[in-house]
Amino acid sequence: MKKIILMSGLFMAIHGIQAQTTEDSVKAAVNQLFTGMKNADAAQIQSSFSDSAILQTIARTKEGRVVVRNQPLASFVESVAKLPKGAADERIQFETVKVDGPMAIAWTPYQFYYNGHFSHCGVNMFQLVRLEGQWRINFLIDTRRKDNCE
Repeated sequence: MKKIILMSGLFMAIHGIQAQTTEDSVKAAVNQLFTGMKNADAAQIQSSFSDSAILQTIARTKEGRVVVRNQPLASFVESVAKLPKGAADERIQFETVKVDGPMAIAWTPYQFYYNGHFSHCGVNMFQLVRLEGQWRINFLIDTRRKDNCE
């Protein structure tokens, strides 16, 4: 009986550690993007994404209409890589991370600073896929605003 209880406890501990490690690996993949942005490192930014990645932003026009803007990955990488090192500083918090096999999502409220000055805030929603043993961002959509930022 003691062996069964011990084995059950060991089994639960191993699975608890494994789940935490998987969530941490998703967070590390997302953080890789922001480290690359802060360092203006095109290779690191590019390697954060899958080959078929889609980037979108939800914004408002001057008239107040909600629009979704697409940005090609190549233009995003190129524009960030041209910035001075340290200029793009996006500070995120992981509010939710969910994983199901090779698919994960991360919901990350953020505040963005440009050259040390607050620019805007919002929320990122990442969809990641595990390809060849590595988490890659496959879809990123965000909101952007200058008010109601904590």
